[in-house]
Formats: sequence, C-alpha cells, structure tokens
Amino acid sequence: MRKILAFVAGAMCGAIVGAVAALMLTPSSGDEMRSETRKRIDEIMDEGRRAAAERRAELELQLRQMQRRDEVEIKTTRE
Repeated sequence: MRKILAFVAGAMCGAIVGAVAALMLTPSSGDEMRSETRKRIDEIMDEGRRAAAERRAELELQLRQMQRRDEVEIKTTRE
C-alpha cells in the first residue's frame, strides 16, 4: 500500500513540476497564462476530488463487508 501511495505522490509531483515548466516555457500573455493556469488547477482539483470520492466509496464498502463478517462471527460463536 505504501508503494502505491508513494508512486501516486511522485506522479502528482511530477505532473505539477511538468505543468509549471510548460507554463513557464510557453510564450503567452499574462492574462492568457493566468486563465490557462486557473483552468489546469481546476481540472487537477476536480480529478483529485473524483479520486478521493472513489477511494472513499471503496473504503466504505470494505468497512461494511468487514462489519458483516464480524456480525456473522459473533452469531456463530454464540450458537
């Protein structure tokens, strides 16, 4: 699990560094650059929110499954 998280964190850092480098090397006006930067930041934030929501749903499902297993184990030990 830690390897996956480290990979994701590294990929995100690389994406950020790449985006900043692209912005700095691209010839454009200040207003255009600000507009593009805002657009990219919004896209990244939306993607992060979607990923967080998906992960939360996965974890909630795992929690419900574990709770059901515990209920079954409690019932079988009582009988």
